[in-house]
Order: sequence, then structure tokens, then C-alpha cells
Amino acid sequence: MRDRFPLLVVGGLLITAVLGTWLVRGAARGGFADTLSTWRAQPDGARGLFLLVQESGLPLVRRTADLQIIQKGTGTPVLLAVEVEGAHEEDPDQTALAADKENGLEDEEVPRHGFNRLYVPELSDKETEKLLEHVKTGGALVYVPWGSQENPLLDALGVKLFKADTSLPMRTLVPPLSSPYTLGVERVEAKVQAYLTLPEKGAVPLLRDEPLNMTVAAVVPYGAGWVLVVGAPELAMNQALARADNAQFWLSALRALGPGPYEFDEHHHGFTNERSVVDFARRYGLHFAVAQLLLGLCLWAVALKRFGRPRAPPESTRVGATDALFAMSRLYREGRHHGFAAGLITKGVTQELALHAGMPAHAPPKSVAEGLAARGREDLANGLRAVVRNAETVSSESELKQLASRAAVLRQRIHPSGPPSRALVASTPEES
Repeated sequence: MRDRFPLLVVGGLLITAVLGTWLVRGAARGGFADTLSTWRAQPDGARGLFLLVQESGLPLVRRTADLQIIQKGTGTPVLLAVEVEGAHEEDPDQTALAADKENGLEDEEVPRHGFNRLYVPELSDKETEKLLEHVKTGGALVYVPWGSQENPLLDALGVKLFKADTSLPMRTLVPPLSSPYTLGVERVEAKVQAYLTLPEKGAVPLLRDEPLNMTVAAVVPYGAGWVLVVGAPELAMNQALARADNAQFWLSALRALGPGPYEFDEHHHGFTNERSVVDFARRYGLHFAVAQLLLGLCLWAVALKRFGRPRAPPESTRVGATDALFAMSRLYREGRHHGFAAGLITKGVTQELALHAGMPAHAPPKSVAEGLAARGREDLANGLRAVVRNAETVSSESELKQLASRAAVLRQRIHPSGPPSRALVASTPEES
């Protein structure tokens, strides 16, 4: 174990560095949240959109509960890059257009950050049903899908997605007709992920790629309500709000959808209304606590290794121990208890070797010797048998000293650091 100590230390330091880097990056200010989360302040977050709507005086909240219960008249849910259960791609050739494999707009799956990699729920079938029921009874919904895959929510609206060519540069989008949803909007600049194929009746296109004559954003009727679908998720990102009339588009579209309040869904970005250590770690990161734990483990591991020569005990302790040893030896010598002293020496050696044989300390010497031999320490087994055999015949002080010397040499062989001692080598032929 001690021979492997440097390797364990190096491995532990590497693991600490990797975990520490991952945790610190996940706990960075505003960077712990998911892509297009209103908590994320990075370029691919939607914190800017949330603050824009808030500063404009429109009512809004962050929703941390699921969508299985939607009370009538509660507001307008806003789903930004929320994955839907049952999503599928009818045309795999469209997915092939995502040639780059980086974590960005080219991916068909939403890039995850921090602790959100561990658990981000999809929009379940029941939640999809409740959302459609909410819209059907006169409510409104904002849905910004990620990628070009079809899903039950879009299927119910009759909207199909057509994958945009990721090699195209940033697109300039214009309103094809005047409407309250595009009030004050002349042009919008954003990278497009998917173009919309709208149902034949009722849908109102809001933004169109004029050179390609393809729709990027539209309002789709469903029952007595409306759904705003946007095929350019970058349009809601922090990095895109300052371009052209991007910010004005969101303000006009939200005002036209209804009075609100606008409920930005954070439950499907990994945030819940449950207070727990896991939720706190997923949001803020427990990098300091984990770092302290790892530091404590490293210090504990270093404490197992002794560096340098052993320090001499204090003078008072050394003198007191020496005097006690001399007093005990005189008692044994004057009372001629050589056999009893030899038995104590044998018992101490047996107890120490029993730990290395994987046996209890009260195991008899014969069992300890067999255990040592089974573990490949035949030298210790033979040495223990020799000490036991010699202890049975001790009858003088010189023989007792010789037994004590052999026991000390045997203890030194537990962790060998060089060639075997002559005293132990000399004892081996005697027992054989």
C-alpha cells in the first residue's frame, strides 16, 4: 500500500482538478443554468429577454412547477428550447444538415450546462395535453422549439419544421404583413434553426426569410386560443436582443398575445420549487463544499505517510520509559520468570503478525503462521514458528535476550526495506 502511495496521490490530485474545474464552471455566475433559461446570463441564455419584458412593465413570473395543472386565466406560458416527449424526425436527411458537432445552434439536442446535465425533464404527454387544453379554451402560448424534430405539440397545431441549412450566415427576417404582433418591427436579424410549414387555415406568418420565402415565426390558432411558434431560438438569446428590431419584436408579440402574466417555464430547465441539496447544487454548485471535502481526503492520505526520520520522544518520556523497562526486567530477573517473559514476547509478536495474516489478534500462533504462509509471507511464518519454539525452552537471561532479538528482527521483516537480516536467516535452518 505504501509503495502505491505516490500513485494514489497523483491520481487523487488529477481527479480533484477535473472535478473542481467542472464544478467551478457549472457554478459560474449566471452560467449554472440551462440554455435559454431566464437564469442564464451567458450569450446563449434568456436572462436579457426576461429583464427586457420586466423593465417594459409587462407582468411576468418564473414558473418552477410542472405544467400538469394549469389554472384557467393564470397567464401565458413561455417555453424556450423545451424538449417534448415523443419527439421524432420524419426526414433524417434534414438532421444531416447539422454538420457541425459542437454544442451550439447546429445541434438537434439542447446543449446542457453545469448540473443540468444530470436531470432536465422533458415536456410529458400529460403536460402537452394540459397545454393544448389551456390554449383551446382561449389561452395563449409561446413555444420556441430547438432543432427541427416533430413532436406531439407541433403535430396538434399542424405545424411542420424544415431544417435550415446551418452553413448559411445570419438571416434577415421581415414581417410579410402588418399585424399587432410586429408593431414597430421593420427587420429582425437572427440565425435560423428551422423554417415553419403552417396549416392551410388561420395561421398568421409574422417573420419570413424574404430571399428564401420561408416562414420563421407565426401565430397558429388552436381552438379559441393562439400559439406563437418561433423557429429561431437564437432570437430569444442574450446575444441577439441588441440587433435590429429583435427586442421590439418580442415586446410587440407578447403584448398582442394578451395581458399576461407571462410565465417563463424554468421547471423544464432543471429548476423546481422543491428545496433540497440536489436542487441547490444544480442551481449554484457546491464546489466550495466539495473542494473542502477533497482537501480533507488529501490531507488524511498525506497523514498516513511519514516523511523524514522519526522524531525522538521528549527526554522525560524517554527516561521514564527506560526506568520502567529496567525495573520490569529486574523483577523478571530476580524472580527468575524467564518463561513468563518469553511468553509475553511471543504473544506480542503473534498479535502483531495476526493483523497481517487477516486474523483476529487472539488467534493462536499456529493459525497465524498458516495464515501468513497462505498470503505468501513464508518468511514471517517460519520466523514466528522459530520464536514460539525457542520461547518454550528459555531458562536463562541470555536465552531470553536472544529470543527478544529474534522477535525484534521478525518485526522488522513485516515491511521489508532491504536484504533480510542475518539473525532471521540464521533462524530459518533451525526450524526446518
